[in-house]
Amino acid sequence: MRRSKASQKAFSFAVLTAMACLPIAVVGRAAPAAPAAIGNNWYAAAPYLMPQSNSPPDPVAVMSATGLKAFQLAFILAPNGGGCSPTWDGTSAVSSDTVVAGVVSKIRAAGGDVSVSVGGYGGTKLGQTCGDAASTAAAYQQVITKYQLKAIDFDLEEPEYENEAAIANELGAAKILQANNPGLFISVTMPGTAAGTGWFGTLLLDKAKSIGFTPNNFSIMPFDGGFNGASSQVSALENFHGLLMSHMGWDSATAYAHEGFSGMNGKSDISEYFYQSDFETVLNYATGHGLGRFTFWSVNRDRPCGSSTDNGICSNVTQNAWDFTKYSVRFAGATPPVDAGPPPPTDAGGGGTCTAPAWVSSTAYNGGAVVSYNGHKWTAKWWTQNDVPGGPAGVWTDNGPCTS
Repeated sequence: MRRSKASQKAFSFAVLTAMACLPIAVVGRAAPAAPAAIGNNWYAAAPYLMPQSNSPPDPVAVMSATGLKAFQLAFILAPNGGGCSPTWDGTSAVSSDTVVAGVVSKIRAAGGDVSVSVGGYGGTKLGQTCGDAASTAAAYQQVITKYQLKAIDFDLEEPEYENEAAIANELGAAKILQANNPGLFISVTMPGTAAGTGWFGTLLLDKAKSIGFTPNNFSIMPFDGGFNGASSQVSALENFHGLLMSHMGWDSATAYAHEGFSGMNGKSDISEYFYQSDFETVLNYATGHGLGRFTFWSVNRDRPCGSSTDNGICSNVTQNAWDFTKYSVRFAGATPPVDAGPPPPTDAGGGGTCTAPAWVSSTAYNGGAVVSYNGHKWTAKWWTQNDVPGGPAGVWTDNGPCTS
């Protein structure tokens, strides 16, 4: 997914130095506990979590606060020094891992489970370094066996995404794993564009069809590409639906059932903004059309910013902790618990229900116009149209939570 993952994934800052202090690290466990019995609906809804970097939260605390039952742990890469063996972030060998294994055991002890994502935006992928599909599959089988996985995600991005041989290795490996691990839930994630996906994405679909590989879903990432809120994301998903029909030979219902959304909460790497209302709109589209997956990058970012506005550890939009994760819970078919915690800091006090008219993207507003958006009242500084309150244009003054 992601240039959003890009800036954070590629650097994996403070992985080793912080590891001993992380609340989710459990040292001394070579293998995780047996996986919990959960349905594929939870793997289809699992949001991404980096367990070793980006200030990882306690996953059990997230589960307790939201009702979530599965996480998408990221990322498995080739070793930084080269080779065809799986590592976490290119640095920690899966074969000797105890840290992530401890995280997995902790999640499972709380009644949840994990999927593991291979690839991502940064680092070198196993499809680039392994000699063929069989050796690539053997490397990933080590991960499946080590963590007793029931689900895996192939996050296929640049530069591997543009490498025909590497994509052949990844998709060929996915097909082998599917055959050798009956029931394994497999998602394939790729960049999104306004057209659904780009040229290399259509080649990826063609390759999958040519080798007879059908994953549980193909997911696009409609962000970091000039997207402007939910309407542009829904349009991209609808266009991708058409590509799945034309390139995979599916009817409409089958295409929707094998389509997925992988979004980004809050501020993207190129300063697009996606708010709770955007997630609500896309969730309604996904459930209304029977999409096969709804996920986002990332749980590490699903919290309000405090003294730091580091885009890898907070969303840079007004929110309570885990607001966006609750949309994943709803996609899985569960009802999140009510958040009784305090609201995030705002510029003005107060609370209540907005009576100001809701902001409408197509409406032209003059300076001084007052609207409501995401539970806050906003005043236009000057004439504006299609500038989201709180967005990068800085057009709107946040008057704080609605009091009337």
